Amino acid sequence: MTNDLKFIQVLLIEDDPQDVEITKEVMELSKVKININVVNNGAEALSYMRKENGYTEAIRPDLILLDLNMPKMNGKEFLDEIKKDDDFKMIPVVVLTTSKADEDIIKSYKLGASCYVTKPVGLEQFQKVVQAVDNFWLTVVKYPPKP
Repeated sequence: MTNDLKFIQVLLIEDDPQDVEITKEVMELSKVKININVVNNGAEALSYMRKENGYTEAIRPDLILLDLNMPKMNGKEFLDEIKKDDDFKMIPVVVLTTSKADEDIIKSYKLGASCYVTKPVGLEQFQKVVQAVDNFWLTVVKYPPKP
């Protein structure tokens, strides 16, 4: 897939409505065509990926943006499940979270995260971080072809 010919499908797994809105607003200004789908926790994300429980029309993401601290199934549990699945293990996962804890960083990478980004506290700084993620992951990176 070349980034300039098709929409890049992004799955945002985030339970904070304000973070969802900021992320979507910044990414919609991207230089590439993006389709962003949002789910609120790891359990919903697994259903989305597996096209279960109301997600039968789900579009396979090219990139996953993952918060770690969520109800029902947290980001680390989701990452562990998704990276065990041969159908999904090549999809890049960007952990985008408030946690700065070394153990979360180490665990995320051990579970197969492509990168770990800490959300800053202020709105303007958060927008800059999302823009940096957008600039790299949506304009520089080439994704593997979809099966």
